[in-house]
Amino acid sequence: MKIKKGDTVQVLSGKDRGKQGRVIEARPSEGRVIVENLNLVKRHRKPAPVRDTSRMGGAQMTPGGIFEKASPLDVSNVMLVCPTCKQASRTGVHVKEIKGSIVRVRFCKRCNEEIDR
Repeated sequence: MKIKKGDTVQVLSGKDRGKQGRVIEARPSEGRVIVENLNLVKRHRKPAPVRDTSRMGGAQMTPGGIFEKASPLDVSNVMLVCPTCKQASRTGVHVKEIKGSIVRVRFCKRCNEEIDR
């Protein structure tokens, strides 16, 4: 997977098409990413008592209500935004030898600048 945690991506399809956001979590085994403030879904939560609280006073409760949370997007529906040219672009991988170890470095195919430094 060519997208990592902390990358800025642009959504290619779906209800948030054209919007950009930062990747909060990458799930390579599922082929999905969670993008900050994009693909939000509403979840209803009941109030519940907090576990392991001090015995002073009554039981504390977590509030209930309707909450919005980011839902995972498929990796095929997002594209990496190059930090140099600020445009969504395809990426490639160069294999370099740095200090005696082989390192894979992503680069932008639009401007040929390295993304990982």
